[in-house]
Amino acid sequence: MNSLYILLGMVGPWQVAVIVVLVLLLFGGKKIPELMKGLGGGIKEFKKATQEDDKEETKKVDDKK
Repeated sequence: MNSLYILLGMVGPWQVAVIVVLVLLLFGGKKIPELMKGLGGGIKEFKKATQEDDKEETKKVDDKK
C-alpha cells in the first residue's frame, strides 16, 4: 500500500474527488462509458499482441534447437 502512495505522489481523497469532478465536467456522464470501453479494448489488444509475440519468440527458439 505504501508503494501505491509513493507511485501516486501522496494523492489523497480530496485530490481524487477533484479529478473525478473535472473528468465529469470535461467529458460528461454519457461519454465516460465510451472512453472506458475504448480503453479496455486497447488493453485487450495490447495483451493479445504481447502473447502472440511471446509465442513467436518461443517458436523461433524451439526451431533453432
